[in-house]
Amino acid sequence: MRIISGTARGTKLYTLEGIQTRPTLDRVKESIFNIIQNEIRNSIFLDLFSGSGAVALEAASRGAQKVIMCDKSKDAIKIINKNIEKTHLEEKVKVYNIDFKDCLKRVANEKIDFIYLDPPYKTDFIQQAIKLAEELNIIKDDTKIIVETDNSKIIDEITNLNNYRIDKRKYGRVTVIFIKK
Repeated sequence: MRIISGTARGTKLYTLEGIQTRPTLDRVKESIFNIIQNEIRNSIFLDLFSGSGAVALEAASRGAQKVIMCDKSKDAIKIINKNIEKTHLEEKVKVYNIDFKDCLKRVANEKIDFIYLDPPYKTDFIQQAIKLAEELNIIKDDTKIIVETDNSKIIDEITNLNNYRIDKRKYGRVTVIFIKK
């Protein structure tokens, strides 16, 4: 796993051991950033289930103004902090070691441009996060939500969201969904 482009290009990242997290494959990450590349510069990027921090650090490396990372796991936070130090992107990053709901409440006054959601697959955290972000008025007209999942039930539920434009892309067993008002 590495940073693909930007100021930290080529930096190899530390990963979490075990089966609790699944790193986003480089080819999936590259595809996501190819789609949003013209909008990432000077944006505020929120990654609610950061794991190793690879996706958020990719955003920072590619010119995001501010990256907010959240993970409930203390082990994940240790890896995230090691990766932040290794990429030298400290000035762009804010890290929270709290539950995603608490994080959304803390960032409710920020102007979030991107919300990246890649929670543990067998949860309903995606739906909960989108619902709470709506309630807190975090999702603005130009906010983009990016969801990574392999759960067909979640894919169906998200595809049927009212008042949102949906763009689905399949990469092997993983589906990436881009959501915008």
